[in-house]
Amino acid sequence: MVRRVGAGAVAVVGLPLAAVAGLVGMVFAAGLSSWIALVACAGVFVFAGVAVLVGWVVFTVAGTAEAWRVAVGFGVLATVIAFAGGMVVFAPPGVPEPAAVPANVRFWHLPTGSHIAYVHAGGGGRPEPVVFLHGGPGTPAEGISPTGRALADSGFDVYAYDQVGAGRSTRLDDPTGYTVARHVADLEAIRVTLGAPRMILIGQSWGASLAAQYLAAHPDRVAKAVFSSPGELWPQAWPGGVGEPAADYDRVLSAESSPRLLLAAALLSVNPKAAHGFMSDAEADQRMREITLLLKDGADCPGSPPAPVHDNLPGFYANQRTAIDFKAIPDPRPALHGNPTPALVLRGSCDYIRPEVAAEYRTVFPNARLVEVPGAGHAIAHAQQARYQALVTEFLGA
Repeated sequence: MVRRVGAGAVAVVGLPLAAVAGLVGMVFAAGLSSWIALVACAGVFVFAGVAVLVGWVVFTVAGTAEAWRVAVGFGVLATVIAFAGGMVVFAPPGVPEPAAVPANVRFWHLPTGSHIAYVHAGGGGRPEPVVFLHGGPGTPAEGISPTGRALADSGFDVYAYDQVGAGRSTRLDDPTGYTVARHVADLEAIRVTLGAPRMILIGQSWGASLAAQYLAAHPDRVAKAVFSSPGELWPQAWPGGVGEPAADYDRVLSAESSPRLLLAAALLSVNPKAAHGFMSDAEADQRMREITLLLKDGADCPGSPPAPVHDNLPGFYANQRTAIDFKAIPDPRPALHGNPTPALVLRGSCDYIRPEVAAEYRTVFPNARLVEVPGAGHAIAHAQQARYQALVTEFLGA
């Protein structure tokens, strides 16, 4: 009786350990190869080996004759059952068909290799085009905003585009290609494509960080800049972070804790190509959309109306890899200090990002004006559209 109890205890503890060992084996293999079939085989092999070892201990404790021989059969059976269970647990879910591309969406085929979706409005009377830069990274807007329409009506050429890896733009085969330098190069290629000596940049959140990065690389090619709810100029200056939106964390954690997403995140940390092979862009982007929808109203002031929802999908790998690269870039502030570009820095009174972040833009850019907008959170244009539009159009002379 004691032997059986001991053997059962070993099995109960050992098999979960075998499963963990198999997953660790997959992650380790992913560090050596991006071929997902090989990575999966490594996981199965490690699980089988540990399962045989567990079986040997179980049958030895139980006093079974020829424990090794029986353990091999036990390991094979456990591996078959675990493989079948893994196929169920890690099976890719159905992904909705992408929404139809609106008729007004066009594409730039840039020399950087990016195929960039954009919309355009207005034109005719102003020398510098206005280019809106969305946040995230990887969370595009949809179409021309009301403020963009107002600028177009006053004669500006207005463009809003989906950054590479997001919305309707190119997804890269190699996720490590999503870098700050790539986004800056795409923006410069857009300027060249437009034939504009200088642009006006309006950046929201990460888009403001991108605008600043572009200014560091091309200080004389921006006529004016609007930094709306700006993200960091340099993440390493804020080791404790700059704040997070309020959220129903139980629901967010539930969405983030799916086995496939957890395994994709583990693979992403060691080999982004392997993660990409395991979880497609279509699936990863859909999962990011689900999480984004849970967070969307946590960035506004309490009592604000729900934020609008659109069908332009975010880009999971662009978000993850750009954020990682952003934390590794050299400090751009020495190149930005004293830049004479006229700038408007807007911050909502309820913005979850620390006020010191927006204040740093005013410090770095000597011709910057910082305005706090009461009753607005991170998405100023959503909560205080009239005030936001008035500030931007006045600053641009529209």
